[in-house]
Amino acid sequence: MAYVITSKCIGTKDKSCVEVCPVDCIYEIKKPEYNNSYRLEAKGEDYGMLMIHPDQCIHCGACETECPVGAIYEDTAVPDEYKEFIEINRKETDLSDAELDAIRCTSKS
Repeated sequence: MAYVITSKCIGTKDKSCVEVCPVDCIYEIKKPEYNNSYRLEAKGEDYGMLMIHPDQCIHCGACETECPVGAIYEDTAVPDEYKEFIEINRKETDLSDAELDAIRCTSKS
């Protein structure tokens, strides 16, 4: 089991979840197509969204309670309108270790 970040994160990327994640399994996916798909304007370089690597998540739940916009759900509790984000989080974080290191969000960065 893992947690999933949904489209509510687009245009926000508050990163409060990053501060409490004990395993640094949250990544910033900077793809304008997410803003375009959900009709959200990007401000400058602020496009895309955060995503959780499902194989690295330890299911602690810290991120869910910290998210100010309610974008994070347990994978088994994602509302129907956001179900596609289970696969999107998985697909977008299916990268090499070097690629993941380049986009990893940590409380130190």
